[in-house]
Amino acid sequence: LSHIFNQPIRIYGAARTDAGVHARGQVVNFYGDDTVPVERIPYAIKAFLPREIAVLSAREMPQHFSVRHDNKGKHYRYTIVNRRVHDPFLLRYAWFIRKNLDREARRAGAALLLGTHDFSAFEGQNTTPMNPVKTMYSITFHERGHALVMDIVGDGFLYHMVRNMAGGFVDLGLHRITVQRFAEILEGLDRTKLGATAPAQGLCLEEVFYSEET
Repeated sequence: LSHIFNQPIRIYGAARTDAGVHARGQVVNFYGDDTVPVERIPYAIKAFLPREIAVLSAREMPQHFSVRHDNKGKHYRYTIVNRRVHDPFLLRYAWFIRKNLDREARRAGAALLLGTHDFSAFEGQNTTPMNPVKTMYSITFHERGHALVMDIVGDGFLYHMVRNMAGGFVDLGLHRITVQRFAEILEGLDRTKLGATAPAQGLCLEEVFYSEET
């Protein structure tokens, strides 16, 4: 962008993604002049980007608009391959779990996280302090062939929060912890009581919402 506009450009992202995490719906904003028509930006920037990144569209917004502070929520998806043999084609995009995951235990745990809670027990360690109270609008599970897909929609997320939720659901599905213990961990606000963080490659930021009607 700095090259295209011939001036220093700083971009602001709607969400952070760890190394190895994917983003199908990342949104950024920046401030620049009108030397390049807005509709031409995706094409102009294409030559400067690696093939792993594609700009789908661009639009002009009011001066005060912020992708980070004006969004109404986000949709994350976590994918698990749950079968005896791994899928080589999904190694970069899913967590491989050989043992069968209990459906009802997962769903019972997800029900506990719906609504507004203090999610301190699901926050990554050594992160920038922020308000741990978040609202989860929906947590659903879908089976697509041998892939188990978790869709999580909320008004905001803490660092590593979705990966910690996915790790907790796997612990429930493998009966490493009970649903009652999962509830106690949520209420206890202590991250050390929860199990391991799920691997990065299974997580994808699917969409950022800027309308409550979406």
